Amino acid sequence: MNLYEKIMILNPGLDTKAVEETVEKVKEKITKQGGEILKSENWGTRKLAYILNKHDKGIYILLLFKSPPSTILELERFCKVTDTIIKFMVVRLQKKKQIEAVMASLTKAATEAAAKEASPVVEEEIIPQDIESQEENISEEEE
Repeated sequence: MNLYEKIMILNPGLDTKAVEETVEKVKEKITKQGGEILKSENWGTRKLAYILNKHDKGIYILLLFKSPPSTILELERFCKVTDTIIKFMVVRLQKKKQIEAVMASLTKAATEAAAKEASPVVEEEIIPQDIESQEENISEEEE
């Protein structure tokens, strides 16, 4: 199986439920073909470099996944006929450095999430100083 990166630009007029449904359909296509989703990120709404299908903004979605090469043709066909997807691109990560960087970011994100869950939140206690003692310190520094 190869490692792929997919960027999709969705219609900016979609609500969050429709965005999630579209992403879930794409993920389902990948997993049905024997693929595995490694990472999914919603980058939010961003301004496009040029107008696409009468839109100047789009919702960016990033997917990192492993799958057999035959999955890509089915995935591209699905994205072409889906109205909510304005633009998409699938790139195979070939270079060892690219793959290592992706895997490192995945493990780093997983360890950060585990550390957040494991560490309790500690609030700092702020001790107010007496105003008179602050004034005394200032007057001593001036002399």
